Amino acid sequence: MPDRPEIVCICGSTRFVDEMRAANRELTLAGAIVVAPTEAGELITNEQRTALNALHLRKIDLADRVLVVNPGGYIGEATSGESAHARATGKPISFTDPV
Repeated sequence: MPDRPEIVCICGSTRFVDEMRAANRELTLAGAIVVAPTEAGELITNEQRTALNALHLRKIDLADRVLVVNPGGYIGEATSGESAHARATGKPISFTDPV
């Protein structure tokens, strides 16, 4: 294992929570530090949702690379924005499915 493990930020639609959990487990077992979206559920305010979205962008900033979990090639509006942020900050992006 290297001195500092790779940090990977998972992005994706919350509809793919099971797939994101599986990716998190796989990456962690491979020795990566994983940061992922918070499973906030439906019962949060718009203010909390906005704060969580901003926090997730900071997680991307911390990461060495981004993994977009996109079963069937699906990328929603929020994930598209996160990918744009990652590109703008020079983070490599990979996808679980072809785009």
